[in-house]
Amino acid sequence: MKSQPIPFVKAEACGNDFLIIEAQHVGADPADLSRQLCDRHRGIGADGVEWVRIDGDSRVAARLFNADGSEAEISGNGTRCVAAWVVETRGGSEVRVVTGAGEKECMLLRRSANNFEFMVEMGRAEVIGERTIIGNQGTATGMVISTGNPHFVEFVQDFPFNWQQRAATIAQSSEFPQGTNVEFVRVLGRNKIEFRIFERGAGETQSSGTGSCASAIAAIHAGKAVSPVEVHASGGKQVVHWDGADALLLEGPARLICRGEYLP
Repeated sequence: MKSQPIPFVKAEACGNDFLIIEAQHVGADPADLSRQLCDRHRGIGADGVEWVRIDGDSRVAARLFNADGSEAEISGNGTRCVAAWVVETRGGSEVRVVTGAGEKECMLLRRSANNFEFMVEMGRAEVIGERTIIGNQGTATGMVISTGNPHFVEFVQDFPFNWQQRAATIAQSSEFPQGTNVEFVRVLGRNKIEFRIFERGAGETQSSGTGSCASAIAAIHAGKAVSPVEVHASGGKQVVHWDGADALLLEGPARLICRGEYLP
């Protein structure tokens, strides 16, 4: 029997791209279907799939699967993309997105056509502490931080020429049984940093919302920066506000790219 087409919307936030698909189409094996959808040669192509279910006018549940089929607690960029989709389809200026890391409130700051800017309440972050990882790419010392998902943040003067290989070694270390996201961070000023990220389940990406938060928190905690912190990545800029305790806010863009149907 011919399979039914799966309608999707594709969105991006600072170059971090996601497919937004209603959960009724998820099927029996969301991991395998997400891998197929995210394949950049044989599928649509994306860093992940946000499987969404509307729950009221301004509340939506989002279940995130990475490009490799693994499930993630949250993506800050993906959450903004979901919020943009909700505003586009339902209207309004406030969206509550229920993620695997809790409910996040997204407040629309401005909009121009399919381009959106949101401030997102990211919840409480946890600074776990410094850790040294020994691997086949050398020794790395960084800060372990949770922003709803795990991060290892290492400060560098310049990005290593083989940073992707170094990051992959750290991400797969036995120190992190569930894996971790890895950021290399350059401090550019008291309110500005730059980073590169290797995301758990996706590899190198152009940006990350939770990675931006973890990088800024590490810089503030180490006394290298003060809030608010502009966080620059190859895909664009986000701004992190953190008071050192409970208030963690992430400000950044989201853009709806296209819509269509996937033919299984």
